[in-house]
Amino acid sequence: MSIQPSSLIEFRNVTFGYGGVPGRVVLDGITLSVPRGKVTALMGASGGGKTTLLRLVGGQIKAQQGEVLFDGHDIGAMNQTDLYAARRRMGMLFQFGALFTDLNVFDNVAFALREHTHLPEALVRDIVLMKLGAVGLRGAQALKPSEISGGMARRVALARAIVLDPELIMYDEPFAGLDPISLGTAAKLIRQLNNTLGITSIVVSHDLEETFRIADQVVVLANGKIAAQGTPEEVRQSSDPLVHQFVHAQADGPVRFHYPGPSVAEDFSAGLKQTGVRP
Repeated sequence: MSIQPSSLIEFRNVTFGYGGVPGRVVLDGITLSVPRGKVTALMGASGGGKTTLLRLVGGQIKAQQGEVLFDGHDIGAMNQTDLYAARRRMGMLFQFGALFTDLNVFDNVAFALREHTHLPEALVRDIVLMKLGAVGLRGAQALKPSEISGGMARRVALARAIVLDPELIMYDEPFAGLDPISLGTAAKLIRQLNNTLGITSIVVSHDLEETFRIADQVVVLANGKIAAQGTPEEVRQSSDPLVHQFVHAQADGPVRFHYPGPSVAEDFSAGLKQTGVRP
């Protein structure tokens, strides 16, 4: 019997950038392991590469250097058949849910079962009702997305993400735009489902307190690198100036309020010269 590696996802010296050559490097030699059965949080300032990491895991984009391994297999080297098979072992909760607006709650959750399996409709119904029951929305099965709240829509999307019993679930800003009650409910569900189903979770979030409360491992990305990695408490106690600024929500620090540019005097002098006015 083969022994499973302790990590479900591994990034090995991964580099990726947008915009061609030279382009903008978003990830610069990232090496990171995502342990099985745990909740790993990806955090950091906007534009730091968190969602890019999720896209690399899902095979939407390929690393320009390095390897992204899913259960020991390089996603970037997979053919279409193998990639689709790997994706069926993953669930994705998109930011704001991304439900199909023309389908009701039941059919949104049933979609993947009908698309990827040949189960009889009676069994599809039982599975969908179980998944909706797990997120507390079995009674909302007949409603359209326009008839439910944002928090409920996020929970429906979570039911859809787990309907194929994936080994990995990726959450892209699951708490964005939620009121405190809905936010707390979503966070509790992520932790409970992770523990109950024995799955692996990657959570991209800017909500520090709720994310720290449910995460086993926190990774803070900055400037294309890993600025901090460890338990929530270890990251909270980090002496790194950038991590300190992020954790304590400071407006200024290594991440500057002002975008880099010429000095105020240079900018205004240039404007006066263009208009022919002498300073």
